[in-house]
Amino acid sequence: MKIVAALLVLVALPALANQPTLYGRYEYIELPQVGQTLKAKMDTGALTASLSAKDIEQFQRNGEDWVRFRLATEKADDTLFEQPLARISEIKSRAEEQGAASSPALAKRPVVDMQLCLGNQLRTVEVNLTDRSHFDYPLLIGTSALREFDVAINPAQRYTANQPQC
Repeated sequence: MKIVAALLVLVALPALANQPTLYGRYEYIELPQVGQTLKAKMDTGALTASLSAKDIEQFQRNGEDWVRFRLATEKADDTLFEQPLARISEIKSRAEEQGAASSPALAKRPVVDMQLCLGNQLRTVEVNLTDRSHFDYPLLIGTSALREFDVAINPAQRYTANQPQC
């Protein structure tokens, strides 16, 4: 009987090792490239990550597409950031943002590659830039980024990772 129980434990161990890290619906995320740690909403209903930005402007540098922006967050100063443009995404607008419109409108947003630190994991993910200052969370983490971090979300939990340690 003890041998069977030991074998069951050994068989179950690889399955446990492949389990994603469990985080809450809201977590702290550090963005080293902009020098800020922000409260983020972990949103399994969104595909991409979104960062609250303003004064967003696309430009050319040495024949390459770039974007400059300022953070539109509570503690942001007037620093102007510049990043290579990864692509332009088309995002369906939220129903309450459309008013009486019957079909979802598409908003074109610049996307940059940014380093994000969650817990003790540092990953580079695509982040679209848009003014989220009217939302409670300046950073939204969508399913693409959640897959990069190999995490699962428990919506009943909040801030389980504490402050980022990358």
